[in-house]
Parts: sequence; structure tokens; C-alpha cells
Amino acid sequence: MRKPELLAPAGDLDRCKTAIRFGADAVYIGGKQFSLRSRASNFTIEDIQEACRFAKEYGARIHVTVNMVPHEEDFEGLEEYLKQLEAAGVSAIIVASLSVMELARKVAPKLEIHCSTQFSVTNVSAIEFLKTRFAIDRVVLARECTLEEIRTITKEANVETEVFIHGGMCVNYSGRCTLSNRMTLRDANRGGCAQSCRWFYHLYEENQEISTKENLFTMGSKDLCTIPILSEILSTGVTSLKIEGRMKTEYYIASIVSLYRHLIDEIVEKDGHLEEERQMYYQNELQKIENRLTCVGFYKGRAGKESIITTPNSNQEVNHSYIGRIEDYQEGIAKISTRNPFALGDTIEVLSPKKELRTFQVQSIKNELGEYLEESKKPMASLYIPIPFPVEKEDFLRRISHD
Repeated sequence: MRKPELLAPAGDLDRCKTAIRFGADAVYIGGKQFSLRSRASNFTIEDIQEACRFAKEYGARIHVTVNMVPHEEDFEGLEEYLKQLEAAGVSAIIVASLSVMELARKVAPKLEIHCSTQFSVTNVSAIEFLKTRFAIDRVVLARECTLEEIRTITKEANVETEVFIHGGMCVNYSGRCTLSNRMTLRDANRGGCAQSCRWFYHLYEENQEISTKENLFTMGSKDLCTIPILSEILSTGVTSLKIEGRMKTEYYIASIVSLYRHLIDEIVEKDGHLEEERQMYYQNELQKIENRLTCVGFYKGRAGKESIITTPNSNQEVNHSYIGRIEDYQEGIAKISTRNPFALGDTIEVLSPKKELRTFQVQSIKNELGEYLEESKKPMASLYIPIPFPVEKEDFLRRISHD
């Protein structure tokens, strides 16, 4: 079984480096302009240059989103920007506009062109047109494709294919939403989505409210999670597996990339045969990272009402297992920067790049004044705890139980 690329998101330079350190083969990022998820696009040209330099050290690639749907005024500065991306060492741009494809091929020919999922490619004929006319290198297939459609397209298409395997799903077809435009005057397809589908609404039928204060209506999609079917996805022969989440935290990026890195490697090592016990292990690991409800999207066929979150009570409690990050480690003592509470006796798990998870029990907690504590409740505090095995700076710590 061929091992596909693991493509991770990053909203800033630190998250980009973390994704690469924890096993991403490539990272997709957004610049200050011309990108959807504009609130997550914190990369200056200098940041992009540094991201490319760091990626090269690890044999990884940087893809940049140039995926807004441009109006006439949006083309100002685009040609120069594409040239700057090429000069910086960017491997590919992700594009949702034919005009941007054409311009990129003309002014920055070294950049690979990846057709965005926003383009809703669901058939081979569309790919043949894009390849012939715009010489695209890869297509990010529409999230509405089934496994069998992906298998057929990948076999017959003459370009690389990429699919999403985890993260947020737009409730509209391929992200073509106008709720945000109408309700907030923020254009979802020009980088301003307000995620209006996730708001809570009063629901009426014939002027009679049928919602309650405790049960308001919402219509966001459940998140995509492909752990149960990842072996089947790998068997389709796709080139790249993509995680959504440029708005996510650095801890989330490290955790989700590490999970899928280990899962993909294990599936390939076992030639696609992953035991149910191991699948459940990865499902349980996911619960340590996030609590959003999930589904397998359209991979098994039409995604029905069971894939939609219709009430605010559908979400579970926020996960506070992340307790801190290693700042230093000397002679068995780790200096950590805290995020969430923990206490003596807690069992802690260490998340390290490309390593198996390791655990230890908290035996002592000491602050910078040398005082011993029974528990830590203050975020961003610098504390000292013994760890009975070597750890590295920037490793993450999360609590897995209370004694």
C-alpha cells in the first residue's frame, strides 16, 4: 500500500513548525491576502520564507492558499504576490479561480497549482479540462465525493488527487455559503466567513415558535472524522490526506497530526489491515483532543440529517486535558508552562514528535519561588515537576486521569 502525503493546517509560523515536527509531510498556510480563513492567515512573506526554510530541513513542503473567489478589485498585487511565493520556495498554491490559475501559470511557473475543494470537482471530465487548459498538478476533490467515486477518479485522472480526512465541514455544498454575507456582510468566499450555520436560532412554524430557550436551532455539520474508514481511503490511491483547521491551537495541531501520522504509518505497515482493537485505540485517542461530534461525511454515500448538529445540546463538554508544555528539562526535572489545572497524583501523558505516548504520575509540583504545591490552577505559570524519562523542549503534556 502506497503511503500518501499527510497535509496539515497552520494559522501561524509556530503552528506550522509544530505540524512539521509532529509528522506532517506538508503544511498549508495562508498569507495576509487572497486567502479564505482570513482571520487565520497570519503569514507575512517573511514568515512564509521561514516556513519554507524550516520545512526543507525536514523534507516537508509548504502549500499556500490563494483560494478566495476574487472580484475585480481583488487582483491588485496578486501577480507580485505569486512571484514572491515562488521565490520563497513555496511548493504549491491552492486555487479556487480559473483566472488565478491562468495568472499563476504565466508569472510563477514553478508553483504547482492545486485546484481547491471550493471548485467542487466530482468527475474526471472536469479534471481533464483543468489539466488541459490550466495544467493543474493536483485536485482537492469535493467533500461530497463518495469512496467509490474517489477510487474511480483517482484511477482515471491524470493528476494527483487530495481528500479531507478530518476537521470542520461546511453545511453548504463545497463551502458555497451566503449566510455570512447576508447576516454580517462578511463574504465567506473572500475570507470572511462568520460561521453563521453554528449560531443558535429561534425556529418558527406558521408564526408559532417551536424552539425553546433550552433547545434553540442550529444547522452546522458535524466534524469529519475518518478513523473508522481510513484504510478504505488509503486503498483508493489518493496522493494526499488533508486535515482541516487553520484556526486551531498549536496543541490541537500537534495532537491531531501525531494521531494521524501514527495511524497512517500503522495502516501502511500492515498493508491496510487494521484490527478493530487498534481502530478503537485511535478513536479513544481522539477523545483526548476534542469533543466535537463527528461523522464520516459523504464517503459512505449521502450524508443525511444524522450528519447535522441541530441543537446546542449536541456538543459535549470542552476538553481541558491539555495542561502545559515543556520549557526545559534537566536532571529529571521539567520546567513547564501551564494552561489548565492539574494536581498531585494526576497521571500525565507526554506528547512528543514521532514518539509513542509515555505516561507518569505527578509526584511533586514546585513554583519559581521554590514553594511546593498540591495543585496548579493558574494558567501560564512556570512550574517544576519531576518526569522519570527524558523529554524535549516544546513537548506537550495532557492529563489522562485523576487519582
